Amino acid sequence: MIDVYSTATPNGHKVHIMLEETGLPYRVHHIDIGAGDQFKPAFLAISPNNKIPAIVDADGIDGKPISMFESGAILVYLASKTGMFLGQTDRDRFTTLQWLMFQMGGVGPMLGQAHHFRIYAPEKVEYAINRYTNEAKRLYGVIDKQVAREGYLAGSEYTIADIATFPWLRSWKNQGVEIEEFPNLKRWFDGIAARPAVQRGVEVLANLRKPITDDKAREVLFGASQYAKR
Repeated sequence: MIDVYSTATPNGHKVHIMLEETGLPYRVHHIDIGAGDQFKPAFLAISPNNKIPAIVDADGIDGKPISMFESGAILVYLASKTGMFLGQTDRDRFTTLQWLMFQMGGVGPMLGQAHHFRIYAPEKVEYAINRYTNEAKRLYGVIDKQVAREGYLAGSEYTIADIATFPWLRSWKNQGVEIEEFPNLKRWFDGIAARPAVQRGVEVLANLRKPITDDKAREVLFGASQYAKR
């Protein structure tokens, strides 16, 4: 049994989808990031960076319990544990890891900033909105070209690179993007969205997600609480 500490955000969805795709048994524990659950000592013990998701696998690869944080690392771990969605050859695996790093280093941070400055920032900073909206569109263009050539991000097979990237594109409107302008990406996106495991994965904890509308939640997520020494 794998214990998953998470919430319904793109990074959480990555792991929820992967667990549904692999069929590994898991139980989920809601981390209410608007209430500050991510700062509690018990969670920090498994996720020192106070970010979701994190997992504890009672039956680690070496037969001993292991905890993991960082969504990309968790996907690699689960792919290695099951032999699924990473590739069969070294060339396949490194190609998959390359596109996973593209998501971790580019898609997630840049689309997250676009989302933040367009939706959550207390003041509208035109420079920041333009910068991150334009970067979001650029990244969508990179994906559009890649899936036009290959079918999926890392080639002709669905991998953890696709699983990692898909949840971040579900909020394309909030990122200032018109998905219809990227027809190859839209085909890829719609195909992934139709997978039963993906549909189950994005529903995990979705009923507990709350809109960030109150000052307390904003302070916890974006204010001094986020930066306090622990």
